[in-house]
Amino acid sequence: MNIGIGIPNSVRGTTGPQLLEWARRAEAAGFSSLGTIGRVAYPTYEELTVFAAAGAVTERIRFVSNILVGPVRSTALLAKQAATVQELSGGRLTLGLGVGGREDDFLLTGRDFRARGRLFDQQLADLRRAFAGEPLLEGSLAVVPDAAAGGVPILIGGTTDAAVRRTVEFGVGWTAGGVPPQMVAPFVERVRAAWRDAGREGSPQIVALNYFGLGDTEEQSRGYLLDYYGFLGPDTAEMIASSAHRSPEAVRDVIAGFEEAGVDELILDPTVGDPAQVDLLARTALG
Repeated sequence: MNIGIGIPNSVRGTTGPQLLEWARRAEAAGFSSLGTIGRVAYPTYEELTVFAAAGAVTERIRFVSNILVGPVRSTALLAKQAATVQELSGGRLTLGLGVGGREDDFLLTGRDFRARGRLFDQQLADLRRAFAGEPLLEGSLAVVPDAAAGGVPILIGGTTDAAVRRTVEFGVGWTAGGVPPQMVAPFVERVRAAWRDAGREGSPQIVALNYFGLGDTEEQSRGYLLDYYGFLGPDTAEMIASSAHRSPEAVRDVIAGFEEAGVDELILDPTVGDPAQVDLLARTALG
């Protein structure tokens, strides 16, 4: 199982220079990928912009948006931005996309929250066309640069029947949010069975994300997660804040759990923006 690391684009107080240093250290340490999480209605750094900058200071490490909320964005602009990052980074981007669950993200971007499922289905079909170099409107030209035509791999997030359908129809695989491995394992089998039943070749790529915060950072780590997930209510936010792995033993245990669950790549997402977290995790997870 590959081990990736998130980049703290959503951790409040993180600076631009820290993000670039984080990317450099993550590549030097040997992590397989850099992951992002994203919302609109929160003071985050925008995911694809972060990847474009990270691509300029790295050469090998891959980039995975895990996840980017698709229906809050213009499909044409999303295709153009993603294809640009793909070309600039030498083909290192995978788009992890989900339908989203926060109404304020949609209100801020003028999108219809109640129609998000339908919008997402149309967006995925249009992304396929855009990445193939096809125009999205009759009589218009393609939106993706000629050199970048050929596409960006897409992972689908979510645990609904629709998420399984979208994975099989449009994706190279499926990604799990911050839930424990025992909750992921049954869905992994479900996705793989649907993949086989649809006649897709090979196996779907399975990715999972979990939170970590190492060293003497528990108060800071908990505070960030309580703030980020506060919209879910105090009980759920507390559950998420308590689930982050904050010791080397906990990190090693969760790695073993996801490997047993059949996950291909685990991205450990930070809850603290200090780039020293990269080194602490590398010694624990990659040593």
